[in-house]
Amino acid sequence: MKRGLYIHIPFCKQKCNYCDFASFAGQERMIDVYLQALGHEAALNKEIACQTLYVGGGTPSLLAVHQMERLAKIICKNFGPIPNFEESTFEANPESLTPAKIAALRNAGFNRISIGLQSFHNDELKTLGRVHTAEQFWQAYQAAIAGGFTNINVDLIAGLPGQTLGKFVNSLKKLLNLGPQHISVYGLQIEEGTPFFTQGLECDQVLMRRMLEETDKLLSIAGYHHYEISNYALPGYEAKHNILYWQNAEYVGLGCAAVSYRGGVRRQNTPVLKDYIFDMENGKTPVSFSEQLTGKAQVGESLMLAFRQLDGVCLSNEQRKLFGPEIERHVQNGLLTCVNKKVKLSAEGLYLANEVFRSFVAPFEDA
Repeated sequence: MKRGLYIHIPFCKQKCNYCDFASFAGQERMIDVYLQALGHEAALNKEIACQTLYVGGGTPSLLAVHQMERLAKIICKNFGPIPNFEESTFEANPESLTPAKIAALRNAGFNRISIGLQSFHNDELKTLGRVHTAEQFWQAYQAAIAGGFTNINVDLIAGLPGQTLGKFVNSLKKLLNLGPQHISVYGLQIEEGTPFFTQGLECDQVLMRRMLEETDKLLSIAGYHHYEISNYALPGYEAKHNILYWQNAEYVGLGCAAVSYRGGVRRQNTPVLKDYIFDMENGKTPVSFSEQLTGKAQVGESLMLAFRQLDGVCLSNEQRKLFGPEIERHVQNGLLTCVNKKVKLSAEGLYLANEVFRSFVAPFEDA
């Protein structure tokens, strides 16, 4: 089975109001020493064969050109040339993605870029706490194409505070006019610890569902394949790295807060930036948490991840034995359906997926 390599760059110009990821604003002075720490951790995992590469954050495009080149050298030294990866993705935000950085990424061998747009409306971007404008996104997107990228993902968020269906559809149609190869549309989730949570904001779930239903309709008409709950791709441009996660395949995670999954064991590095750097400088393990799922818990997690893919699951005998009653219950309540011997989320289940997923995560309900 294939394996992925994830590298976390936790630096941001400004923390967004909805973000609960491990990211830090105003810490750019730490980037060089962080890259040095990454080099140490990469050496500990040297020559582990990986077929996909994903550099995420945070805002990886916040790195200067020479820092991008340094990161590329770390990857090549320990995991082989970047062009040898089947897919190599670099995350970017519009305000920090320049033609010079695009050229550096292409020269390093990256073949895919993911740009965080979120909305085409500047008032909505301000509400989100984004530091870019719609105009800056357009410039960055055009620069990525001019720089040679032919596999581009763009993110949108549905259900923003004060967002109307009309404004969301307007953003979606503008994006479709650009025709990126991949589009990710996420329903806003307000997580504890974020400014949105502190403000007591709540999502209009009914309106958000209408937005997601409109997304599915418009993107289907435009020829996009809805292959995962939040992800759409033109044929052949499905995200290979992310598919590894949903297939419960192995992956190596490097960096502050990064997660690895190998040999059935999941490990997470410390989410504290200074602690991660200190550990790597002093030859200590940066791992702050680990777990190994076995038995029903392991089978349940694999099913939960697989159900994120709209193609569905051909159930094994073990899966039927351990989760037959739960699956049948969701078939009966209309959230799962069986098509061509595969069980998958129904049209209704797409919008109530968490109701399904909790059946496959410990502690389990009595059958």
